[in-house]
Amino acid sequence: MFEVVLERIARGRPERSLVLTGLRGVGKTVLLNTLRSQAIGRLWGTGKIEARPDQSLRRPVTAALHMAIRELAPRHRAPDRIDEFLGVLRAFGARSVPDNAKLRDRWNPGIDVPAARGRADSGDIEIDLVELLTDAAGIATDVGTGIALFIDEMQDVPAGDVSALCAACHELSQTGAPLVVVGAGLPHLPAVLSASKSYSERLFRYQRIDRLDRLAADRALSAPAAREGVEYEPKALDALYETSGGYPYFVQAYGKATWDHAPRNPITPGDVRVAAPDAEAELAVGFFGSRYERATPAEREYMRTMAALAEADDMDTAVATAEIAKALGRKPASLSPARDALIKKGLIYSGERGAVAFTVPHFGRYLRSQPAVDA
Repeated sequence: MFEVVLERIARGRPERSLVLTGLRGVGKTVLLNTLRSQAIGRLWGTGKIEARPDQSLRRPVTAALHMAIRELAPRHRAPDRIDEFLGVLRAFGARSVPDNAKLRDRWNPGIDVPAARGRADSGDIEIDLVELLTDAAGIATDVGTGIALFIDEMQDVPAGDVSALCAACHELSQTGAPLVVVGAGLPHLPAVLSASKSYSERLFRYQRIDRLDRLAADRALSAPAAREGVEYEPKALDALYETSGGYPYFVQAYGKATWDHAPRNPITPGDVRVAAPDAEAELAVGFFGSRYERATPAEREYMRTMAALAEADDMDTAVATAEIAKALGRKPASLSPARDALIKKGLIYSGERGAVAFTVPHFGRYLRSQPAVDA
């Protein structure tokens, strides 16, 4: 599908940018990197950023586009045109620092040309980003290719910058400019984009990344094993799918532990049962525990209550915030700080009004297995 998007944009035909959504651990970042490799394979200029809460897009976009233009520059016939754009890019990035900032606080983007004036430097991120991406697309047009900007953790882009990004994508799609934005984020990312611009649903092609189906999960385990001359008994694959839930990160974790423990070929259900505690112990520290430790006691109480209210076998079940407040014997408004902090930390999300869910699959099951009293 992405190959079609690249081809259409390169030919100057209208095409929407792409947004990947899903829970943590389903492979969004891996897929984002794969798509970037496809763009590089077609000689596109590419840049990738990871959005962070409360951080403006100016600096990361400056660095990402600098990289993309450096990839295109050797094929451009007019070095002065490249320098002209780099001057605009430097001016855009420089606006991330107030004019009265101390010298030690100033940021140097590593661009060796002086900042231009009068283009992408107004201080209004929406105006500046439209102008910057339009100029970047012009460079790509000159060399007969395109530019792809990849944004991971896109739900963390500040609200004003999300609006600017949507405006820029709208302008680019209207003119058929060869620049595409590919974002990846949590399931509520479409709602974030829609809240910023009412027309955002027309700007992006949304692709939900979910757990693997049974056939894909089996293939992920069996194919690499077959290359080593090893097979899984069918019931062993049954057990692995049941324990992993089909989530790629868990398929990998349980599969590795089983492989390390299995004494002989073929791998049996008994091997899976013996290895499962080791996989779960590793996940408890590296995947679940590291996230749980980021929460305050009040936030942990909120999450434990969510876990208790969720259905035991469905970790994606959303929980009504009113039910959480009722279970804690509190007014909903008094729990807003904990809820908002957990959303900001990326531990829960609100996919629908008045309800929240975990961003991490199986997190509820993990919390129910932990002592109720924090250390």
